[in-house]
Amino acid sequence: MILNPMKEQIKGKSIKMVLTEGHDPRVLEAASLLLKDEMVLPVLVGDIKVIEALAAQHNWDISGCEKIDIETYPAFNDMVETMVELRKGKQSAEECAQMLKQANYFGTMLVKMDLAAGLVGGATYSTADTVRPALQLVKTKPGSKTVSSSMILYKDDKKYICGDCAIIIDPTSEDLVEIAKEMAQTARVFGIDPKVAFLSYSTKGSGKGPAVDKVVEAIKLIDKMAVDFAYDGELQFDAAFVPEVGQLKSPGSTVAGYANAFVFPGIEAGNIGYKMVQRLGDYNALGPVLQGLNAPINDLSRGCSMKDVYELCIVTAAQSLN
Repeated sequence: MILNPMKEQIKGKSIKMVLTEGHDPRVLEAASLLLKDEMVLPVLVGDIKVIEALAAQHNWDISGCEKIDIETYPAFNDMVETMVELRKGKQSAEECAQMLKQANYFGTMLVKMDLAAGLVGGATYSTADTVRPALQLVKTKPGSKTVSSSMILYKDDKKYICGDCAIIIDPTSEDLVEIAKEMAQTARVFGIDPKVAFLSYSTKGSGKGPAVDKVVEAIKLIDKMAVDFAYDGELQFDAAFVPEVGQLKSPGSTVAGYANAFVFPGIEAGNIGYKMVQRLGDYNALGPVLQGLNAPINDLSRGCSMKDVYELCIVTAAQSLN
């Protein structure tokens, strides 16, 4: 199981994880299981009476969870003052108070104020509603200029990582390098030794066009950097994945034909590509795992299952230790 190493890493550490949709049945069931398995300490945001009534209705034991109702949170005014300072005049105290009455902003501030190690949200709102507060409050980590995402695809003992499939619509050459660097770090959290392929419809000059040029430029940029992972590009997918093709088109490469980490040239290719592998190849897809932030904050799909919530909480907790 792909998560077993992470479970061993976080078990018994009581890592606080904000769950911004404490009223959602999928979130509550996942929280009860996380407690039972001693994986994380869920911090449930929402109306406490509603949360407890729903848990009781389904016999989910959430007695060990921390529960916070924004309307009665005793340190709310202190949180507003902190947010005003962070926003540096971009929002007034009144505007910050209104924003913090939304669970996504409130939960992100709990992370920013070190009252929780990470956050998982998005079961009932969009990716943008998860990323926006994170960018405004937690911000990008030193050395990172942007936020991107990775998807983990796994089946049996096979594990692959690809990005960006969810955040950056039309990445620049600089963005592609950032994605590759962050994806290599994420890969290691999942026990993947990254061999990064910069994908294109061209392999080593076989095709032309602006979409190829930006991948070629990304390789030139990363060639000037000291990175701790193998990479190659530009590569078509078969040259990245099939040893015979890869070694024919990029002889001697340690990546061509052996890649397990794939940087897509744009979100269209990334989103379509991972879903084709998921559906046609019967792979499990885990993510999107957000990258580049100062703290681990991850986004659920609105169509997520309880299992998705449970697994993403484990991943986020493991990220907090790396």
